[in-house]
Amino acid sequence: MNATTCRKERGFSLYELTFVLVIIGLITSAVTIGTNLQRTAEYLKIKQKFVDQWVQAYNQYYTRSGVVLGDEQTEPRFMVGGASLYYPLDGNQPGIPGFGIKGMPGKICHGQGYPPNSVGRGDRHLARARSVAGRTVDQDLFSLLDRHGIRMPPARAEGREDRYVYLDTNGNPQELQICFQWNPPRTTSGSGNMMVLRGLTPDLARMLDEQIDGRVDAREGMFRQQNINPNTLGSNGRAGHEWVGNNTYSKNGKPPTATGTGDNRDEDEVILVTAHYKMNQ
Repeated sequence: MNATTCRKERGFSLYELTFVLVIIGLITSAVTIGTNLQRTAEYLKIKQKFVDQWVQAYNQYYTRSGVVLGDEQTEPRFMVGGASLYYPLDGNQPGIPGFGIKGMPGKICHGQGYPPNSVGRGDRHLARARSVAGRTVDQDLFSLLDRHGIRMPPARAEGREDRYVYLDTNGNPQELQICFQWNPPRTTSGSGNMMVLRGLTPDLARMLDEQIDGRVDAREGMFRQQNINPNTLGSNGRAGHEWVGNNTYSKNGKPPTATGTGDNRDEDEVILVTAHYKMNQ
């Protein structure tokens, strides 16, 4: 074999190696794109098959009972969980929150789920069955819906229709939980009757916000981030408040910010947040 033949064979081998590397790069890119598309499709499924279905269940309860979830049918307060609060009968003051109606109803769920304040500060206490005027007021989410023959969306499993399991961007399983509550006036995340979504990764929260409100803003619109601060002139009416936290932050890591860079490694759990979705009734 002469030198010319050796050079040709060496050049052909380099060409083959280059071709193989190009193919590997294309396959890797395709896998990455496919993973992103799959996650986007899963997020859309969460919106359409879980969140939207729970909005319908809430509205069906109002249509069938004439009151919002957990409210008193004979003397409605128009507050989620309102049946657990005292209503004045003497007529000497208005029967609305801040006057005759005292206190604040709890959050209607089916179990605690995540520990309080573990997926965002500002969690309300759970509404519990209590005795009011000689009768028991049940404030369990499933009991209230079952009493009116309302079927809940198929979600994690039978008896776990308020939960939905999905994977975060690091491939770790996360659980999304649905609750309902009433927010008093001047609440940053909105006043009135709310669906509470606990266990959202920041990217999922932002995508749901865009799907529901048409733009991403943590303090404006119908879909907002849970916030313990009261609304003031310095925080409302101004667009562009980003969700506090992003997917670079890990659970139990350093305090998150909207645009900062966290300490999330590819084997960590992504930080979770809680959102409030304002109901029409």
